[in-house]
Amino acid sequence: MAFQKAVKGTILVGGGALATVLGLSHFAHYKRKQVNLAFVEAADCISEPVNREPPSREAQILTLKNTSEFDVLVIGGGATGSGCALDAVTRGLKTALVERDDFSSGTSSRSTKLIHGGVRYLQKAIMKLDIEQYRMVKEALHERANLLEIAPHLSAPLPIMLPIYKWWQLPYYWVGIKLYDLVAGSNCLKSSYVLSKSRALEHFPMLQKDKLVGAIVYYDGQHNDARMNLAIALTAARYGAATANYMEVMSLLKKTDPQTGKERVSGARCKDVLTGEEFDVRAKCVINATGPFTDTVRKMDDKDTTAICQPSAGVHIVMPGYYSPESMGLLDPATSDGRVIFFLPWQKMTIAGTTDTPTDVTHHPIPSEEDINFILNEVRNYLSCDVEVRRGDVLAAWSGIRPLVTDPKSADTKSISRNHVVDISESGLITIAGGKWTTYRSMAEDTINAAVKAHNLKAGPSRTVGLFLQGGKDWSPTLYIRLVQDYGLESEVAQHLAATYGDKAFEVAKMASVTGKRWPIVGVRLVSEFPYIEAEVKYGIKEYACTAVDMISRRTRLAFLNVQAAEEALPRIVELMGRELNWDDSKKEEELETARKFLYYEMGYKSRSEQLTDRSEISLLPSDIDRYKKRFHKFDADQKGFITIVDVQRVLESIGVQMDENTLHEILNEVDLNKNGQVELNEFLQLMSAIQKGRVSGSRLAILMKTAEENLDRRVPIPVDRSCGGL
Repeated sequence: MAFQKAVKGTILVGGGALATVLGLSHFAHYKRKQVNLAFVEAADCISEPVNREPPSREAQILTLKNTSEFDVLVIGGGATGSGCALDAVTRGLKTALVERDDFSSGTSSRSTKLIHGGVRYLQKAIMKLDIEQYRMVKEALHERANLLEIAPHLSAPLPIMLPIYKWWQLPYYWVGIKLYDLVAGSNCLKSSYVLSKSRALEHFPMLQKDKLVGAIVYYDGQHNDARMNLAIALTAARYGAATANYMEVMSLLKKTDPQTGKERVSGARCKDVLTGEEFDVRAKCVINATGPFTDTVRKMDDKDTTAICQPSAGVHIVMPGYYSPESMGLLDPATSDGRVIFFLPWQKMTIAGTTDTPTDVTHHPIPSEEDINFILNEVRNYLSCDVEVRRGDVLAAWSGIRPLVTDPKSADTKSISRNHVVDISESGLITIAGGKWTTYRSMAEDTINAAVKAHNLKAGPSRTVGLFLQGGKDWSPTLYIRLVQDYGLESEVAQHLAATYGDKAFEVAKMASVTGKRWPIVGVRLVSEFPYIEAEVKYGIKEYACTAVDMISRRTRLAFLNVQAAEEALPRIVELMGRELNWDDSKKEEELETARKFLYYEMGYKSRSEQLTDRSEISLLPSDIDRYKKRFHKFDADQKGFITIVDVQRVLESIGVQMDENTLHEILNEVDLNKNGQVELNEFLQLMSAIQKGRVSGSRLAILMKTAEENLDRRVPIPVDRSCGGL
């Protein structure tokens, strides 16, 4: 109840009381008109982008090679690094950005997909009278409003429900959520409200109803994180920044300052990961924005420097869309171990997370089965017993490394900084670390301000407030209708293109292939259940996609939505990319193998596939075993003890179903645990046992065999003695 006591007077006297509680002399509200005015003023100061379209990667590399000296070189192409590049280049600074992998390949693509101020941070600010936490929430809420404004196609407000199961919690949480609205001021998206039990169940029918008292609904923002990161990098490129992914920094360059006699960082030795070519990129100022790899770059500058990054792994899982309402999220404020779990609709699926576990820094974080099951158990606690939460319904899972940092300038160097940290080394290397996705822009502004001051760069104030990101300027909620009418795209595909590319969706539509059908006229899908089309692969290459992994995870989001669908789409994606990038057969095979390995380890396919192995137990009742054996023997007519593609084709033909051989091979391969080209009876029983336990769902072979059995049974002739006689 400490939280309630700390804010007791606030509801009566408003913002002034909150400021008094926190020891603040001024409690400012951002007026909506003031924010809009700032947007206009900032945008009017900036000339139009230098490039109508981002230059090719080859052209960008030539710029990196041939420029004698940049004002700013940013290392790291995540949200913060891309934000730094955009902030610098729009101030008129000659800017370069290099990223050793793909833009947003790390933490920035593996978030909870929320743009938020942080309800729990505000709670801590009040309970601990922590001014730093309060300021962080205030700043994040301002940045939330700005991000929703500058990328409306990639972001939107999302109502989030906080279910209440004890009467005393209702006023406690209501006060906290209302304070969240109050701190946002006129940046508040929509006012929070209380729901009765019946109304809460109307909005979220799959909610656990026993002991439910009611619910509180508040608003935060949601976005497509990888696409947002990419939009920032592409916007920086259009304004003239030389940006290159797959460009690794091998070492930092240094030169002696003639005035002080000290060594100063003056650039970096870079290596093109795709070709192996190395060259120097010189700059007056080098910015380290590498997230979890912060200390790696800091040690390039000074091998004896103290590490400041304390990485933490956050695991998320994706489940089918029917687990949550289409437009309402859920917050579990106090899990069994004190963590916070979000349960949110995203891209017509349901995302749940996150965990918070200390980890080692790695380029390839792997979601653990323990974390996946922890999230599933927490979800079970909040959903109705009518909804069976199955392990087999986890369609994808990933782990993102959150770069928590300590402030090297703080007296307590072991204490985690809740806000971001800008550090300048003795040799002039500027490091930006910590913070959160939502505040990437203000982090970038602080970083470039520090760079301008430390390196005497000639630049004005930041101009990124209100600066539209790529695709946002001419987007409207009805833009997709023009795509349907002008190009003959399916409505679902058109909506997806508009929400992914904004006003650039027309360029993708122009590249779409003719389907050969009456409708849709254009837009061949990569996989049937998702609205991604082949034209996006071609367009993705213009957006600096260099590998199949780039395409399935960050240009499209298939890998984050359904690993099996991503694997199914891979051969066609590799074929299309190979055609555009002149890959030979060896390169295509390499890309396929790398992408499958990525899906297997980093996107949860390994954990999913391990739910059914050749060591899986068969725990079925004798009656179930007899039933499944009869089903199996309808396909294994020769009593061989196994079934092959030929057996399945024979049964399907007998009931008038046609299916191509490649598809049948894929279906059997999912269950063929020893990979000998056939499914034994034991493997089939292991499958059915795993399905009954909920570890496996959506098995195409199981559904196919059940459907075929039902069709065969319906065709059995009725005996004469059961047909009332006859002649």
